[in-house]
Amino acid sequence: MLLYKLWRSFVKEILLLKRDIGGIVIIFVMPLLLIITITLIQDSTFKNLEGSKIPIIFIDNDKSEISKSIKHELENGKTFELVTNYTEKSAQNAVFSGDYQMAIVIPENLTKDLNANIDSKVQTIVSSFGIEADSASAKKNVEIKAKDIHLYFDPATNIGFKNNVMNAVNKMVFEIENKKIYKAFQDQLGTTENLDENKNLISFKEITPTKGKMDIIPNSVQHNVPAWALFAIFFIVVPLSINLVKEKSQGTSVRVRVSPTPYYIHILGKTCTYLIICIIQFLLMVAVGIYLFPYMDLPQFDVTGKMFHLIIVTIFAGLAAIGFGVLLGTLADTQEQSAPFGATSVVVLAAVGGIWVPVFLMPEFMQTVAKFSPMNWGLNAYYDIILRNSGIAGIAKELALLLLFYIAMVTISIFYERKQNAV
Repeated sequence: MLLYKLWRSFVKEILLLKRDIGGIVIIFVMPLLLIITITLIQDSTFKNLEGSKIPIIFIDNDKSEISKSIKHELENGKTFELVTNYTEKSAQNAVFSGDYQMAIVIPENLTKDLNANIDSKVQTIVSSFGIEADSASAKKNVEIKAKDIHLYFDPATNIGFKNNVMNAVNKMVFEIENKKIYKAFQDQLGTTENLDENKNLISFKEITPTKGKMDIIPNSVQHNVPAWALFAIFFIVVPLSINLVKEKSQGTSVRVRVSPTPYYIHILGKTCTYLIICIIQFLLMVAVGIYLFPYMDLPQFDVTGKMFHLIIVTIFAGLAAIGFGVLLGTLADTQEQSAPFGATSVVVLAAVGGIWVPVFLMPEFMQTVAKFSPMNWGLNAYYDIILRNSGIAGIAKELALLLLFYIAMVTISIFYERKQNAV
C-alpha cells in the first residue's frame, strides 16, 4: 500500500513538472549551455597561453656574455617574444601603461664586473691553500658593487606570473654564475677537465597518475564536467522549493496532511522524482563531454570503467541537493523568498565548495569553510574517481556526509512542518 502511495506521489510530481516549462528549461538546458561556454573559455585560454608567446621588452646594456646567454634562454623558451627597440625610460612607460606585461633591463658591465668579482674570490681561496695564483689572472682584490637586473611589471600583472618570471631569471643567472666559478677554478688550478659538461646531480621528475602504460593528466574537460554537473544538480533547489511553496498557497499541502498518507511519503515521492532528474542531468553532461566536445576541438571526457561509480556519487549528491531544496521550500512562505534565496545560496555553496575557484587557492580560513560545503564533498568524490581512480571505498566518507546532509535537512523539514501545523 505504501509503495502505491509513493508511486502516486511520484506521478503527481511529474505532472507538476510537465506544467512548468520554464523550470524544465532551467533544469536541463541552462547547465548544458553553462558547461559548454565555461569549458570553451577555459580551454581556449589554456591553448592560447600554451601556443603563443607573450611579447616582453628586453634591453641589453651589457652586450656581453651574460646578457647574450639570458637573451638566448628567453628566445629559445616557449613563453616570451623579445622586443628590443626601447630605452629603459620608454620601456618603463610602455609597461606601466599596459602595452607590455613586463620589461627586463640588463645593467652595463654586468659580465665584466661578475668576472672580476669571481676571479678575485677564487684567487683568494686558492692562495689560502698555499697555491700560487696564476700570474696572468692575479689581480688586486677589489670590491665590486652588486648589479641589479631591473624587472618592470604591468601593475595589473598577476602575482604568480611575477614570481615565475623572477624565479626563472634568477635560475638563469645562478647557472651562468656557477659555470663561471668552475671556469675560474680551472684556470687557477690548471685542470683540463671540462666541468661545464657535468650534469646536475639533482633534478626534478614529474610523476603523474597512470592507468596501464598511459599517463592520466587532468584537463579542462575532466575538471568542468563534474564541477558543473554538480552545480546543475544543486540548482534543482530552485524549482523544488518553488513547488513546495506553491503547494502551500494552493492548499495542496493541507490535503496532504489530512490524507491517510504519511507526510514522509510525500517527501520520498519528491526525492524519487528529482533524483531521476539529477541522474538525467548528469548523463546529459557526460554525453556532451563524450560526444560533443571532440567536435569542438576539446578533449573527450573519458569515463571508461568509471560510470557506475560516477552514478553512485550523482545519486548521493542529488540526495543532498533535494534535502536542501525540501528544507528551503518548507521554511519559505512565498516564491519571492524561495527562488532568489535558493539561487543565491547555490551560487554561494558553489563558490565556497571549489566550483568557481579551486579550494587550494583560497585563504586558509575559506579552505576550512569549504570542508562544510556539500558541493565540496561531491566534487572531491567526483575528482577521486575521475582523476585518482578511486573506488567506492575511497569515497565512502564523502558519500556518508552527503547522505547525512540529506537526512538532516529532511528531518528538520518534517519537524518544522509538524510544529507549524500542530493544533
